[in-house]
Amino acid sequence: MHVHLVFVTKYRRGVLTGEHHAYLPDVFAKVCADFGAVLVECNGEDDHVHLLIEYPPKVPVAALVNSLKGVSARRLRQRFRVRTHREHLWSPSYFAASCGGAPLSIIRQYVEGQRTPG
Repeated sequence: MHVHLVFVTKYRRGVLTGEHHAYLPDVFAKVCADFGAVLVECNGEDDHVHLLIEYPPKVPVAALVNSLKGVSARRLRQRFRVRTHREHLWSPSYFAASCGGAPLSIIRQYVEGQRTPG
């Protein structure tokens, strides 16, 4: 099964840099591996990230999302100085869409096409 996830920074503040986006795929991939999932694609802009993840049916998407957001926020703060709102990097909400009907190449192309900050 595949899911397209989008995480938005708190109040859509543009706090993510190119350096952050270069670091995040490794963090997300390790969290996915803990769930038996695979990070297929990761990209984003200064105020959000897009993830395309292949995951086993036994994994609840909400549990995967909670871990992805929590671990990524913690690791970014440990490694970089990230401007957050009261120590919250991510908005509590997220977007998740199953990707069963659309060809994965189209979704992957969309995620790759995000304008990564410099």
